[in-house]
Amino acid sequence: MDTDAAADSDDELEAIINGAESHDVVPVPAIPETTVGEWFVERAKYIPMRLTLGERKYLRLLEAALHVSEYTDKIDTIGFGLSKAKRIVYQIRELCAILSGLVLSADYKQGQELFSDKDFQSNEEFYQQIFELGRRHKIMNPDKMRSTYGKLIYLLQDSQTPEVKDILGFSCVKPIKSVFTLLEEHNAVDLLRDDLVAIATKEIYSEGRSRRDIQKDIKAKERAIETLAARYKREGLEQENIRQCLYSIGDNHAFLRTNRDPCDRMISYLKEYFHPTQAKDGKHSLAIRSGKGGARLSHDHSKQYAYVIQSLTLWREILHDMFHLWTLAEQDLLSENVSYRLRDTGQGLNRVQASPKTSRMMHAILNRAQRSIGSWVGSSVIHMGDHNVPNSLMFIDKYSQIYRILLPICNTVAHIPSLMDKPALRSYIEDEFGSQDGLSREILSDFFRHGFDGSGADNFFDAGSCIDGRLTSAWNWCSTLEKKRFFPVFLLTGFIGFDGEW
Repeated sequence: MDTDAAADSDDELEAIINGAESHDVVPVPAIPETTVGEWFVERAKYIPMRLTLGERKYLRLLEAALHVSEYTDKIDTIGFGLSKAKRIVYQIRELCAILSGLVLSADYKQGQELFSDKDFQSNEEFYQQIFELGRRHKIMNPDKMRSTYGKLIYLLQDSQTPEVKDILGFSCVKPIKSVFTLLEEHNAVDLLRDDLVAIATKEIYSEGRSRRDIQKDIKAKERAIETLAARYKREGLEQENIRQCLYSIGDNHAFLRTNRDPCDRMISYLKEYFHPTQAKDGKHSLAIRSGKGGARLSHDHSKQYAYVIQSLTLWREILHDMFHLWTLAEQDLLSENVSYRLRDTGQGLNRVQASPKTSRMMHAILNRAQRSIGSWVGSSVIHMGDHNVPNSLMFIDKYSQIYRILLPICNTVAHIPSLMDKPALRSYIEDEFGSQDGLSREILSDFFRHGFDGSGADNFFDAGSCIDGRLTSAWNWCSTLEKKRFFPVFLLTGFIGFDGEW
């Protein structure tokens, strides 16, 4: 893709996105107060509200109903007796009926209200609300609802088509409840511009700090939350609602720490252990050659260093704006104007759908990353709506897995010094790898070489140096970890797998 053309077309969106420039979020960067306030206002538009205790009860019912539903098995199939629209309506009504039954068993009074009319249309608001809870919970917790979110979003996608809407008689979709929408509804957006918000929402780190300092920060945070809750409460907006808003922003910071910060740590490891342009010897070299060790790209040391740092920087930028991207991805998926087609992509039948909003935002993020680095190695093609990434759901799912790759590697490297404290393990490491630094460098150099070597497919369109292919190569490296000679070190530091355990 022509990056200059992409930059021109994305100027308008860039102006919005760059309001939340990607520097450290926790604590808030040292920038002018007015800018910090506007940064919180802009970011709060895409931060979903944390679920309340009452809402979590309905979330469990929704998950239970989705677990037993065979929605995608019945709908995403070629050749069937009934028309597709009638099949969709039948399945949606069946799920709503299951939900109504579960609600009746969990809350008799609420269930009686649902059954009093025996009419789906009159309960439209309830179904919209319960489906919105599931979507909101998933955005806040990408590691949850791994087997049910796809069913939910595809069901809602089908419910948006005009033919299905006409037969169904009601809409299943409502906008996500965000921190900004709740505050705007009660004319309390100024809360986000208050200086105390930074203190009330910051993450408190324990690493390398005394208990006294940690307790001091906790008390300051609690005071800030209570002060803001008392200062901005008004009719319809209770103190508990304000606390919930602040906790939701704090949840976003926790998300960034888990998902985005491993990218920062890997960038710092790259800079610490390797020189940008020169390699002292073979152990310090990141050079790769096509055909050797499974690599499908040929880069000298400096080119591979640049390729790795720009890939990690791009991932960092994507994860920094993940909530914004997720909002746009759902808008694309649930659009009434952009239809999908069922197609065999080589990985089974998939819904192939264009994602204009997500794609536009991704190009803006890519241009921002390119400008921050200066030069670009490899392709800048972004796969979206093709057989590699059929739709924006697959895109979001793919990039929300980055921390599963990077976090175990970061944790292993960070725990190596503690292994050196045990004489037997110290002897093993020194005999096998020479030193603590030698071990860390070997793990990192192997990942930086073969986690970014274009492997993972048999052609350059499906993998290689394109934006999507970089992640394919990293996943491919994970699948070969147990064949590496440093794999026992991963096990010694508590590694279980790349599936969310660390």
